[in-house]
Amino acid sequence: MGYEQITYEIREGVAWIRLNRPDKLNALTSKLASETMEALEETASDAAVRCVVITGEGRGFSAGQDLTEFQAEQEGGTLDVARHLRSGYNRMIGQIARLQKPVVAGVNGVAAGAGLSLALACDVRIASDAARFTQAFIKIGLVPDSGGTYLLPRVVGFAKAVELSITGDVVDAAEALRMGLVSRVVPAAEFAAELERYATTLAEMPTRAIGATKVLMAEGLRSSLDETLEREAVAQAEHAGSADFLEGVQAFLEKRPPRFTGR
Repeated sequence: MGYEQITYEIREGVAWIRLNRPDKLNALTSKLASETMEALEETASDAAVRCVVITGEGRGFSAGQDLTEFQAEQEGGTLDVARHLRSGYNRMIGQIARLQKPVVAGVNGVAAGAGLSLALACDVRIASDAARFTQAFIKIGLVPDSGGTYLLPRVVGFAKAVELSITGDVVDAAEALRMGLVSRVVPAAEFAAELERYATTLAEMPTRAIGATKVLMAEGLRSSLDETLEREAVAQAEHAGSADFLEGVQAFLEKRPPRFTGR
């Protein structure tokens, strides 16, 4: 399928979704969100895909909503922000969170506003030392959206999330690492190679177990301990019959690296 505002390719079990509006720092549009959702649907149904990377072309990850799109709709009398979010960004964030495969955000540059929410929706965030992060909404009189008020407190804690959201402060990569906003920071010159190495490693892991782990942890945030313990028992019984479990045990006994297939 041909895309205009993203690029999509699969290589060594990794699906690469690259936001492709580098002249606009990959600012988000309705079309970009729609194309990203189509690509995510492809990854969900393709057994060859065992890890997904979302990153940006050029100097930015994503500068957030392209305000020129809003301005054009406002001038044309068609602007409906709630509809825009419900039909686009909200669905895209939900798709990432529910995807039964690991999703890595390769934050190569600025991640602002809804662009930060997009990175937060991913399971792991790897940042270039050129990356910058900001909850930019307050600077234009808006509240965080695209899951920002849900995701950020769960990543950095409630108090810090409130501070970042009401000040709009810009956080550099080193500070993002210190507060747990990203998992690791890589020098810009080494970023592409390290991102590929990390994603390829995840693609070689037991994909079904990763997907189930994501579900259990998400459900655990809103469940009691007893409910979570029961869900774990049910899931563990299911995965104990998987090909990856049998391979993992056999590899351990034979003292060799496992060769997982995601089944």
